[in-house]
Amino acid sequence: MISSGYENRKARVEMLPLIDVVFLLLVFFIYAMLSMVVHRGLRVELPSASTAEVDRNEYVSITIAKDNSIFVRKERVELNGLIEKVMEHADKKADIPVFINGDRRADLGVAIKILDLLKSAGIKEVSFECVEEEQ
Repeated sequence: MISSGYENRKARVEMLPLIDVVFLLLVFFIYAMLSMVVHRGLRVELPSASTAEVDRNEYVSITIAKDNSIFVRKERVELNGLIEKVMEHADKKADIPVFINGDRRADLGVAIKILDLLKSAGIKEVSFECVEEEQ
């Protein structure tokens, strides 16, 4: 019988595979934490867009329901009191992002009126929230 020398070696823990596993766990938990977002709006059926991106900064959410009623962070408002409510939630800062999410069955005219009111109030960072288009 030929001896290869491996029979006399002690078992040992290899560090490189252990480091790889720990790194993958770290990446997984970081990704899981970043994918969690605090959603302040009502549940609506969002339209889709192929260039949709998600921004997870502090923001004010405006929701347009399918019956064209308007909500600011789940609080119903009328169109003429919208700017005051947005500024109240934005702590009087005009540079805070505002996301408009509307049901796909809501009228586009309501969204355009809201966009016009926000722009005339000096709020420049306005985006429409949508879901990524399925291919």
